Amino acid sequence: MAIQYGTAEEAKAMLEKAVAAVKENKAKALDMFNKGEGGFKDRDLYVFCANASDSILTAHPTMKGKQLRDILGKKGYPLGQEIMQKATEGTIGEVTY
Repeated sequence: MAIQYGTAEEAKAMLEKAVAAVKENKAKALDMFNKGEGGFKDRDLYVFCANASDSILTAHPTMKGKQLRDILGKKGYPLGQEIMQKATEGTIGEVTY
C-alpha cells in the first residue's frame, strides 16, 4: 500500500529546497512550483507562494493569481486568512487544517 500523505519532515525538506530555489533564481523557481516540477509536488505536498503585501498567489498548482486570504478549508474554515496571519519573513510557521 502506497503512503498517501507526505510527512512533516518531507514538507520541511521541500520547504528548504524551495527557499534555496527561490534564492538561486526566483522566476525559474516560481515556474517550477506552478508546474509541480523539480520535486515540488509529492502526493499531497506542494509549494505555493503569495505576496505579503496583497496576498495574491504567485505560485500554486491550480490557484495562481487568486487571493490567498479568500481560500477556505473543506468545511469553510478561513485557511488563507490564518496562513497570512501566521506568515512572518524568515520564520517557519505551521497551520493545521
